[in-house]
Amino acid sequence: MRKILENKWLQEFAILVFSFVLFTLNDWILILSWKGFWMGIVYFLLLYGHAQINRFFLLPILLKKHQPLTYILFSIVLILVFSVILHEVAIEVIYKNCFLYKTSMQKTYHFQLGTLVGTLICILGSIQLIEHYRDQKKKTNKELLYNQIQLNALKGQLNPHFLFNTFNTLYGISLQYPERTSDMIMRVSQLLRYQVENSQKEYVSLEDEIDFISSYIELEKERVGYRCEIEFDYKTDADSNYMIAPMLLIPFVENTFKHGTCAIENCFVKINLSVNNGKLRLETLNSIPEKKRKIVSTKIGLSNATERLRILYPKKHNLEIQQEAKQYRVLLEMDLL
Repeated sequence: MRKILENKWLQEFAILVFSFVLFTLNDWILILSWKGFWMGIVYFLLLYGHAQINRFFLLPILLKKHQPLTYILFSIVLILVFSVILHEVAIEVIYKNCFLYKTSMQKTYHFQLGTLVGTLICILGSIQLIEHYRDQKKKTNKELLYNQIQLNALKGQLNPHFLFNTFNTLYGISLQYPERTSDMIMRVSQLLRYQVENSQKEYVSLEDEIDFISSYIELEKERVGYRCEIEFDYKTDADSNYMIAPMLLIPFVENTFKHGTCAIENCFVKINLSVNNGKLRLETLNSIPEKKRKIVSTKIGLSNATERLRILYPKKHNLEIQQEAKQYRVLLEMDLL
C-alpha cells in the first residue's frame, strides 16, 4: 500500500484530480449532462497543460538557472498566448455546451487570463509540495543508507574489539588462577554467545544488556578484584521494558577496567547506572595509576561508541568525558526507546 501511495504517476494523477475538483467545486451542481461535464474537463485540461508547460520548460529557468526576470517574462508571454487560445476555444466550442458558462464576462480575455493565473498557482503549488516531499524522502533514504553502512562498519570493528579485550582478560585470570580457567572459559563463552547473537540486531532489551554488563564486571572482578575496589550500582524505575542498541554501553565499562587497573598499586572502578522516566544515566569513574603498565589497545572502543551514539541517538544523548589528575570520568545521558 505504501509503495502505491508513493508511486510518482499516481501522485501526478492525484494532483490532476485534486486540481479539477477544486476548480469545479462551486459549479458541480450546475452539471446537467455528460456533454457539459466532458467540455468542462477539456477546458480544465487546457489550463492544466499550461501549468505543465510552465513547470517543465519555464520553472527550471527560475530554480536551476536562477533567472527570475527571464522566468517572469516568459511566463507572462505564455499566459497571454493561452489566454487567446482559451478565449477562442471557449467561445466557439466549450461555452456553448458547458456548465462553466454563466455570464458574458467569462468570454473576455482578462477573465481567461485570471483563470490561467489562478489555476497555475494552484497546480504548481501542489506539484512543488509533492516534489519537495520526494526530495526530502530521497535525502532521508540516502542518509539512512549512509548511516547503515557506517553502523555495519562500526559493528564490524566492535566484534573483534570486544573479543580481543575479553580474551585478554581471560589470559590474565589464567596466569593468576590456572585452576579456575575452565570456569572462566565457560563465562567467557556465555558473553561471546550474547555478543554474537545480538550485535547484529538493531535493538535489544535493556534488561538483557544490563545482565551482559553485569557478567562482564564479574569476570573483571575475578581478574583484578583482589587489588581493585570495584563498585557497580544499577537502579531502574517500574517500567523495565526499555530497548537499547546492543553493545552500546560496554565500551565505556571496558575502558574503566582497561585504563583504571593497569598498575600494581591499589585502584578503583565505580560504575553507576540508572534509568528514570525513560532516561538512562551512566557514570563511570576509574583511577589513573601513577605508574601505568603498558597496555595493548585497539583505540577504537570509545570512538566507536561515540559514533554509534551520534547515528542512533541524534539529539537524544549527552556525553561528557573528563580527565582529572587522579581519576577519569565519563557521564552518558540518553533517552531510551
